[in-house]
Amino acid sequence: MYFLGIDLGTSAVKIILMNEAGEVVDGVSKEYPIYYPQPGWSEQTPEDWWNATKDGIRELIVKTGVKNEDIKAIGLSGQMHGLVVLDENNQVLMPAILWNDQRTQEECDYITRTLGKERLTKYTGNKALTGFTAPKILWVKKHRPEVYKKIKHILLPKDYIRFKLTGEYATDVSDASGTLLFDVKNRRWSKDMLDALDIPYDWMPKSYESTEITGYITKEAADLTGLKEGTIVVGGGGDQASGAVGTGTVKSGIVSVALGTSGVVFASQDKYVVDEENRLHSFCHANGKWHVMGVMLSAAACLKWWVDEINNFGKESVTYDDLLGEAERVKAGSGGLIFLPYLMGERTPHSDPYARGCFIGLNMTHNRGHMTRAILEGVAFGLRDSLEIIKGLNIPVNEVRVSGGGAKSKLWRQILADVFGVRVDMVNATEGPAFGAAIMAAVGYGVFKDVEEACERIIRVTESVYPVGEDIEQQYNEKYKLYKDLYYLLKDTFKKISESD
Repeated sequence: MYFLGIDLGTSAVKIILMNEAGEVVDGVSKEYPIYYPQPGWSEQTPEDWWNATKDGIRELIVKTGVKNEDIKAIGLSGQMHGLVVLDENNQVLMPAILWNDQRTQEECDYITRTLGKERLTKYTGNKALTGFTAPKILWVKKHRPEVYKKIKHILLPKDYIRFKLTGEYATDVSDASGTLLFDVKNRRWSKDMLDALDIPYDWMPKSYESTEITGYITKEAADLTGLKEGTIVVGGGGDQASGAVGTGTVKSGIVSVALGTSGVVFASQDKYVVDEENRLHSFCHANGKWHVMGVMLSAAACLKWWVDEINNFGKESVTYDDLLGEAERVKAGSGGLIFLPYLMGERTPHSDPYARGCFIGLNMTHNRGHMTRAILEGVAFGLRDSLEIIKGLNIPVNEVRVSGGGAKSKLWRQILADVFGVRVDMVNATEGPAFGAAIMAAVGYGVFKDVEEACERIIRVTESVYPVGEDIEQQYNEKYKLYKDLYYLLKDTFKKISESD
């Protein structure tokens, strides 16, 4: 028997086929465009998602030769926070507003001013951020009233795919946690929050736990995808919760770090915990429990910028390996050079869209290797910001499991181990959120008792790096203090620079 995992990412949908032993048989990826109609805006067309997904499923079935009746269940994962609005005829009313869209600051300010920090934390466990869904709904109400009055259903991106597959309006608790409309502690929609913002309760999809059955493949979807009519579709999860399942980060003591375009530090918790300053997100996890999560906006994106835009500007001559090789020859600490990785502003812990990236401490002894290593160390310090807040909540950090494109660099993993002061592991699963979605499908079908059992049987640590020693750890501790101070010294200047732009 087989299980399908679908991850609706920002740039592409990734679809994998997993067998009952937890082995990935094969996968496909289908890209679609992102539109930027105005500065700070980010949109996609939901029909593009569906076309890519249905074509990808059909291609994967043909490619593997698997019989559709042997695919027993489907799990969904996807980009969080995006807004999809449907009318009474299930037609999409406008392009989806994505998680990285920044147009809703006025709406966030209104929500914070209207409800106050204490009520927001009480109702949702989080603060109002431009990425979340609720401010997007208020933006539509104010700026697209002709669209707002036609709304009948609100869906998150992956749940639009669920609707096209099953005809059901449904979501899961982990993805719903990122709307700012969900009572995370009690795992249900917050009537208080919906009422306060005058958003009709019946617009919201029914919420399920991640391994619960949410619907079945319709005849129409079966004809379009090659799937068998009646195949079950489980709740699935937001991309971060699904990715955590895919690395086995489902019990206290294990922290996952996703070293992708952005950087995510994710800790599973048995009990609901909220950072009083709301620097971390508190969301429902896909294992029936909770998690806290810190997000830095530019992680591996900093290295990509350094390679593509600075070193290879207009041509491809210097490779990642070239630059990482130079960085490896530089001693820990980068000769006193510090890099602040705020190339797109910052989210955790500062929530500052005006923050800017910079090198601090350049002198005539520095070369390109020092600058590359400073970038790797700066990103590690940015991730440590979240890790320190997690420790402050008395959440244990016994090991860190790292994934994402940046994790391919052993040097970067070593720097993380030294900066964090804890073992850093790689696991056998490299398929990310799609793999987590397939695991949830297998649990929903009954192959495993729960997500924890599935991860225990499927996920294995394949490689570990350990902190080098006390001298390096102490050196990084001192440098981290400087790193933290620099933001506050430069905060007002960042704002002035942004305004001058």
